[in-house]
Amino acid sequence: MKIARIETFLVPPRWLFCRIETDDGVVGWGEPVVEGRAEVVRSAVEVLSEYLVGQDPLRIQDHWQVLTKGGFYRGGPILSSAVAGLDQALWDIAGKTYGAPVHALLGGPVRDRVRVYAWVGGDEPARIGEQITEQIEAGFTAVKMNAAGPTSPVATAAETAAVVARVAAAREVLGPDRDVAVDFHGRFGAASARRVLTELAPLHPLFVEEPVLPEQGHLLAGLVAASPVPLATGERLFSRAEFLPALNAGIAVAQPDLSHAGGISEVTRIASLAECHGALLAPHCPLGPIALAASLQVAFATPNFLIQEQSRGIHYNKDADLLSYVVDPEPFRFTAGHAHRGEAPGLGITVDEDAVRAADRAGHAWRNPVWRHADGSFTEW
Repeated sequence: MKIARIETFLVPPRWLFCRIETDDGVVGWGEPVVEGRAEVVRSAVEVLSEYLVGQDPLRIQDHWQVLTKGGFYRGGPILSSAVAGLDQALWDIAGKTYGAPVHALLGGPVRDRVRVYAWVGGDEPARIGEQITEQIEAGFTAVKMNAAGPTSPVATAAETAAVVARVAAAREVLGPDRDVAVDFHGRFGAASARRVLTELAPLHPLFVEEPVLPEQGHLLAGLVAASPVPLATGERLFSRAEFLPALNAGIAVAQPDLSHAGGISEVTRIASLAECHGALLAPHCPLGPIALAASLQVAFATPNFLIQEQSRGIHYNKDADLLSYVVDPEPFRFTAGHAHRGEAPGLGITVDEDAVRAADRAGHAWRNPVWRHADGSFTEW
């Protein structure tokens, strides 16, 4: 069996899919994307495909080595995301070839269901209570929210109080038996983060995500030591090597993205590295159905898994949503806040190829917003 063809599809709202077909008709799907730079990742997939076409698709680990290390210049979000989607597709082919779900190929399941959380925004606080109530009524037991919108270089007293008030409003609706995770999104400096973390502690967040920017990882150890709240990071880290300093700093939760951090192959290794540091895995995934399917396969087979992000109803999904490109919604039918383990081969989903090809004809050019302070200077989004 040889890889015969690799295609990419730029589909709304902001996703990129890839399709690998073998010479005997087995098809695997992946989701290689950097949000806001999907076209650039598409070009990277095309370049890497020059190596893959004609190869045996079942030599996944060997291909991963060549794709990540075969060029003198390595790494970065574009290349690692291109590899991630191709890797997902190869695992999908392997599962379909062997007639087994990917979690079985990873050593078998360690759980029967995976806890997932819903996104409720948070940049604007007015509807927090209403949005959380909707998710509770849908059966979710955990939500995630942004801590704040644009934030001053040193958060003011009013900005700090507003963060606490938003999370307090969430806690009031959730009660003591459900969870709220809070995403700082790298919008706070370390000093401001330290102050806010202390004030959030009585509200018992499940974790606080990206307390500082990824390039400020050298500050994480000090934040971990000062924080009474579990800290999480990793959506903008792309390899074991990049996770190692964060894990050494003592983060509680590692958040690799299956579409950014080298795919299934690398995220399983990141999970094992996290386990050695006593950290839990909560894969980042505000993306499409293929990325989520790959994440769930890893979650079913990972002992130190905590919770899974998913994008159904997220505010980015204006032109398409999680179920827009799959034939059967069952793998993403969440009951009591959990996704249940299936036995379908590969990634466990059937992609609606006609819908994907039609969407690609329209394409998209999604870009993240650029925010500025009141004085006109740039601020983190």
